[in-house]
Amino acid sequence: MKLTEGQVRRYSRQIILPEVGGKGQKTLLNSKVLVVGAGGLGSPVTYYLAAAGVGTIGIVDYDVVDISNLQRQILHSTSDIGRPKVISAKETLEGLNPDVKIKAYPDKLTKDNVVSLISDYDLVIDGVDNFTARYLLNDACVLEGKTMIEAGVLRWDGMVMTILPRKGPCYRCIFPTPPSPENAPTCQEAGIIGASAGLIGIVEATEAIKYLLNVGDLLVGRMLIYNALESRFQEVEVARDENCPVCGDNPTITSLHEYGEYCIT
Repeated sequence: MKLTEGQVRRYSRQIILPEVGGKGQKTLLNSKVLVVGAGGLGSPVTYYLAAAGVGTIGIVDYDVVDISNLQRQILHSTSDIGRPKVISAKETLEGLNPDVKIKAYPDKLTKDNVVSLISDYDLVIDGVDNFTARYLLNDACVLEGKTMIEAGVLRWDGMVMTILPRKGPCYRCIFPTPPSPENAPTCQEAGIIGASAGLIGIVEATEAIKYLLNVGDLLVGRMLIYNALESRFQEVEVARDENCPVCGDNPTITSLHEYGEYCIT
């Protein structure tokens, strides 16, 4: 595969980086990333991956665009209200970069389809807004040995970590079980600053590019936490739990289950 003149010009600012170069750009163009969620996190993630020339991007989301999404979900515009998010996202990203193949999955993530959805991709990125999908995605990636970039946002805060199954902690190592409904605020109750979601999504995209290029230090065993009100980042070391129910030495979760759906963004 040889880069075209147009591709050299399009990606010139990253090709000149010693960690990328022409070889790295070809790697990105040949890479496949699945992003689950086309909302506050999925929007900046997919936008920057498409801009960087990640060759195939899959997007999973069964929701339609609502006017309340537009405060943070930058893939969509006012004219998209009522349309499926994956279709709006696909059109936006193809308009940004025709090099990139966008696969739209207008599906709800379930224990019956999650393995087939993630199977064809090099990397999975979590952009979901509920605990049902978050735990299901974590468990599926661990069981299938898929690297996943995990993130969450709430109010002014956000967190990011990269999960290399059985080489570092998974989401359950830190949060073994979903919270009870009374401890999980709804979207309307919690609120969110759109720019915080954007910042966390951009960190996810950066982690993804580093992983695909095999450069830099990933957030494995480290959780990066951001507080927008204080303009402060904090890094917390997290370790793989040998007693983790899904990635531990003697796992008790060996098949996929679903949990009650509680919105967190």
